[in-house]
Amino acid sequence: MEVILAEHAGFCFGVTRAVDEVYEQIKKNVGKKIYTYGPIIHNETVVADLEKQGVSVVEGPEDLKKLKEGILIIRSHGIRKEIYDIIEKQGLEAIDATCPFVKRIHNIVAKESAEGKTIVVVGSAKHPEVDGIVSYATGPVFVVETPEEATNLDIPEGTEICIVSQTTFNTNKFQETVDKFSNSRYNVTVVNTICSATEERQTEADRIAGQVDAMIVIGGAHSSNSRKLYEICSKKCANTYFIQTLDDLHLELPKAVKLVGITAGGSTPKNIIEEVQNHVRTIF
Repeated sequence: MEVILAEHAGFCFGVTRAVDEVYEQIKKNVGKKIYTYGPIIHNETVVADLEKQGVSVVEGPEDLKKLKEGILIIRSHGIRKEIYDIIEKQGLEAIDATCPFVKRIHNIVAKESAEGKTIVVVGSAKHPEVDGIVSYATGPVFVVETPEEATNLDIPEGTEICIVSQTTFNTNKFQETVDKFSNSRYNVTVVNTICSATEERQTEADRIAGQVDAMIVIGGAHSSNSRKLYEICSKKCANTYFIQTLDDLHLELPKAVKLVGITAGGSTPKNIIEEVQNHVRTIF
């Protein structure tokens, strides 16, 4: 059986930067308590390994207020604006590993909102990245995840709107959602803030899924970008499987399957991708 592995599968730039920072701090600060604000990435394997090395996860502002010392690493998703104030008040040493692409959205939202524009964030309201983004708006801000939600927004005609996106959002769905904001009704500014790595990964996954008999998407259960890859691949390949690790791979492939594609989200370690790839090539 032939296997096609996506070139852009695995850790993206922002995740690599954040994870490397945590391991670097472990080496440099032996005996010192290290925390991450939320799981450093949406991958249970990586988070579990860090926990074994003494890294604890701070789940929210109330937990943060209980800390009196230690090093706090801000994950690539970023945090709400007011969390920085709590960190400073607690006197914690903070290392900001927020992805630069996410930081750019914070700056755009802060600037456009200060100029009086209504902000529309296309993404999942429950995702920590989006939760952080909306906190930088000083005026009206809305979060929409589908074109239907955009249609139902109660925004007066003539309103100046600035539209941005969660960095890992589905590129096609973003455009479909943007199209609902007609310039005949609003004064619209659109800033496509989906990061280039996400666009490359989604385009490549779509292409591979269209030519294989089965597709495997590897990613954390809570990884937004991995779920988007699964959504994209499922539309092109009926035999699409979503797994976190090799242990989840229980394939019952038809004998007609000759070509299998593999891709992985931005929070999937290289060793897990290699394990799955080698297993598929060996077993099938």
